[in-house]
Amino acid sequence: MADATRSEAADAFLRTRQDDAFPVLPEAAIERMRRYGAVRRFKSGEPLFEIGKPTPGMFVLLSGGVKISTRDGHHRPIDITTYTQRGHFTGEVGQLAGRPGFVDGTATGDTETILIAPDRLRALLVDEALVGETIMRALIVRRVGLIKRGAGGPTILGSESSPDVVRLTNFLRRAGYPYEVLDPTTDHEAEACLVSIHAERVERELPIVLCPDGTILYNPANDELGKCLGMLVTGGEDGIFDVVVVGSGPAGLSTAVYAASEGLSVLVIDANAFGGQAGASMRIENYFGFPTGIEGMALCARGFNQAVKFGAQTMIPMRVTKLDCERTSSHEPIRLDLADGRKLRARTVVIATGASYKRLALDNLHEFEGRGVSFWASPIEAKLCHGREVVLVGGGNSAGQAAVFLAAHAAKVWMMVRASGLEATMSKYLIDRIRSTPNIELLTRTEITKLEGGAEGLEYVTWRCRDTGESDRCEVRNVFLFVGADPATGWLRSCPVELDAKGFVCTQPGSLQTNVEGVFAVGDVRAGSTKRVGASIGEGANAVAQIHAYLAGIGAVVAPATSATPAAPIAQAAS
Repeated sequence: MADATRSEAADAFLRTRQDDAFPVLPEAAIERMRRYGAVRRFKSGEPLFEIGKPTPGMFVLLSGGVKISTRDGHHRPIDITTYTQRGHFTGEVGQLAGRPGFVDGTATGDTETILIAPDRLRALLVDEALVGETIMRALIVRRVGLIKRGAGGPTILGSESSPDVVRLTNFLRRAGYPYEVLDPTTDHEAEACLVSIHAERVERELPIVLCPDGTILYNPANDELGKCLGMLVTGGEDGIFDVVVVGSGPAGLSTAVYAASEGLSVLVIDANAFGGQAGASMRIENYFGFPTGIEGMALCARGFNQAVKFGAQTMIPMRVTKLDCERTSSHEPIRLDLADGRKLRARTVVIATGASYKRLALDNLHEFEGRGVSFWASPIEAKLCHGREVVLVGGGNSAGQAAVFLAAHAAKVWMMVRASGLEATMSKYLIDRIRSTPNIELLTRTEITKLEGGAEGLEYVTWRCRDTGESDRCEVRNVFLFVGADPATGWLRSCPVELDAKGFVCTQPGSLQTNVEGVFAVGDVRAGSTKRVGASIGEGANAVAQIHAYLAGIGAVVAPATSATPAAPIAQAAS
C-alpha cells in the first residue's frame, strides 16, 4: 500500500474512533491520578519522549500542549495530533511495559503534566476500573492506528514478495508492531536510502531493516529484530519468578492473565510470536461470546494486552533451550536456560508450547518453505496469491477457515485431503461454507507428489489421486499446509517430564501437574487435551488455581495483587 494511502486509512480509522482514541479525562479522575505519578514540567519545544527510545510512562496533561508525531519509511515527520486540553493523556499499549515508543512527543508552550511510570500505570488500570477502561481502550486503539499507518516502527528495504521480507513482515504483524516496506527497485527514495547508509552489499544482503533507534540490520533473524525493537526484557539472573510460562498461545496467555491478576510474578517466553497456531487462524467462529466470529490474532492480542496490563513480563521471541529440573527439594527453584545464554529461575513452570507444524514427506519441501510453501494464511500471503490458483492441504477447522479466506483473493483454491471427506475432521458450518464457495474445489483421497521451482520460488505442483493413480501438474506458486502438528517438546529432553508415545506431555489424573513437582502443562501440548481454543483458555485458568495450591504447599509467600506490589523486573523479581 502506498504511503499516502496508508496514512489516509489510518487517519480515517482514528476519525471514526476519535472519542476512543483521544478521550479527555474529567477533573475528578485527574485528581485521583495524582497519587500514581509525579508532576513534570517541560519548556516549549522540549521532548517528552522519542521514537525508538524506552518511554518513561504515560503523561497526563495539566496545562500547555504536547504535539504527537511519527515518521514514515523515509524518516519524514508526520503529525498525528496535538493534545491541548487538560485531561488529555499520551501513550499506547507499549507504555504498559516501558517499551520503546513509536511516536515523538514535544511540548508546545510551557507544559505541565503528571508522569505515571509503567508499574504505577498498571496499578491505576486495576485500581480505577472506570478510568482504567477509558485509558486501556485508548492505548489499544492508538496502537491499531499506528499499525494501519505503518510508521514509527522498523523500515524494511526489499521486495514485498521476497521470502525473507514475507517472514519479517509476518513476524511484525503477529507481534502487533507497525512497519513499512520500501522496494529499492521501484522507489527512488528507497534506493537513495541504501546509498546514504553505505549498503555496499545490497544485492546479497537485502532485506535491510532500519530500526527506529537507528540500528541497521542485514536480513536479521526474527529474534535479532525483536531484540533491536526492545521486545526482550533485560536484567540480571538473580530473580525468582513465581510462574514462568513457556509458550504464548491461548493456553499460555490465559495462564499469564490469571496468574498475574492474582499477584504472582509472571514471565511469558515464546520462540516466535504470541498467539500460537490460534493466532494464525483468520476467523474463529465457534468461540463462546463472539457470534460473528473473531480473527485468531485479534483474540490473542486481547489476551496478550490483558496479561501485560496485569504486570506479566514477556520475552518474545526467545527460545528456552533447557529445563533443568534437578533439585534436592521442591523448595529449590527450577532453572531454565535461554538461547541467548541467560538463565532464569522459577518456582513453577507451565509448559504451553503447543505443537509445531507437520510437513509433507517431500524431499525438497524445505527448499520452498517461505518461498511458496506456507503453514498459515495471513493477509500478506493473500496479497501475494491474488488472482492465482493455490493449493491448500488439510481437512481440519484451521484448513477450512484458511480455504474460505483465501478463496476471497485467489482465482481458485485446490483443497486436498487424503481422507474420503471432511466430515470426520471439520465442523459442519465450515463444510457447508466450503461447498457453497464456487472457487474452492475439494479433492479427496489426493496427495501432493512433487514440487518444482527455481530461484524465484515454487512454480509447479504435481498431485495424484490415491484411488485412480492419475496425476495432474499445475502452475501453482503458493501451497498452504494445514496437515496437523507435532508436540513442541524437544526442549524437555533434559528434564524427566513424562511424555506419551506421540511426545505429548502427560499430566497426573485430575490435575494439570506433570510427574515433576512444580511443572504443569496446558493446551495442545498436553496429552489428552481437546485441542480447542476454549478448552485451552480454561486449562490456563485451572492451572493457576493448582499453582496457588502448590505454592501454598511449599510455603511460598505470594504478595497480593495491589498497586503497591507490581510484578518485578528480572533483576528484582520477587523472592
